[in-house]
Amino acid sequence: MFNSDPPTSPAAADQAIEEVVAAGPSGAIVVAGIATACVVAMWLAFYLFVFLPRGSLQ
Repeated sequence: MFNSDPPTSPAAADQAIEEVVAAGPSGAIVVAGIATACVVAMWLAFYLFVFLPRGSLQ
């Protein structure tokens, strides 16, 4: 699609846009999911290795 000629008519341009939109933002969702998983894993590691070993403060 990057090396293809641009559409010459507005209807063809609309068709091309509809095809791109129909594919959806799957890559962005994957990146957001990986980033969220990393944040949750870091929080859990910090909780397990920093807060729990300190115990309760009185």
